[in-house]
Amino acid sequence: MNVNCDMGEAFGSWEMGNDAELMPLVDMANIACGFHASDPQIMERTVKLAVQSGTSIGAHPGYPDLQGFGRRDMAIPTADIRAMVLYQVGALDAICRANNSRVDYVKPHGALYHRVFADRAVMAVVMQALHDYNDQLSLLVLAAPDSDAIRRLADTHKIRVQFEAFSDRAYADDGTLLSRSIAGSVYKTAEQVRAQTEQIMTQGSVTSISGKVVRFQADTLCIHGDEPNAVQTAQVIREVIAGCSK
Repeated sequence: MNVNCDMGEAFGSWEMGNDAELMPLVDMANIACGFHASDPQIMERTVKLAVQSGTSIGAHPGYPDLQGFGRRDMAIPTADIRAMVLYQVGALDAICRANNSRVDYVKPHGALYHRVFADRAVMAVVMQALHDYNDQLSLLVLAAPDSDAIRRLADTHKIRVQFEAFSDRAYADDGTLLSRSIAGSVYKTAEQVRAQTEQIMTQGSVTSISGKVVRFQADTLCIHGDEPNAVQTAQVIREVIAGCSK
């Protein structure tokens, strides 16, 4: 099990997250591409940090929504989503190439992430966009009980998928993430993060907000770099992974 983290989400003189301290603690850096956060300078700074740490780089494209941090849903046609994803992945990939690196995978951000998961037509468009740009890219999506259906869709578009679970987010009964508008949707304590990580690692499941056990298979654990306690969260997850590996 490895750890991925949303990073590079500052903008101009506005700082967000502690990327320098977080980067050595994660295996995969989901770097914002300028639509929901970041700018060319931030993108390059974050890529350089990833290269220094040997961290795999993923493009983290979102809706064009700086004010809403990409967390507001937008009625964007699927054809436009394809172009929007290609634009952002290509921009980050150019910066990576200039720094002797590359984009290895793509993880949509925020409201786009949830739309990709909920609407298989949108997921298919994104998968085809990745294949057309670089068929070696994989798509990072939410681990769910129906992951086999997602794998079959990925096979159709000849790309790989990776499934992620969340150590710092509460789940709804259907296996989706609890809306951030609901109190308690983001875990703030090390105890909550530790308990959920241990359950994912040892039982392949999470317990939803109402007490339902939701089972899935995950390839990677996600944390959110914009949270104030992100470094502590990453350290706790690393401790649990190390303990489960003994």
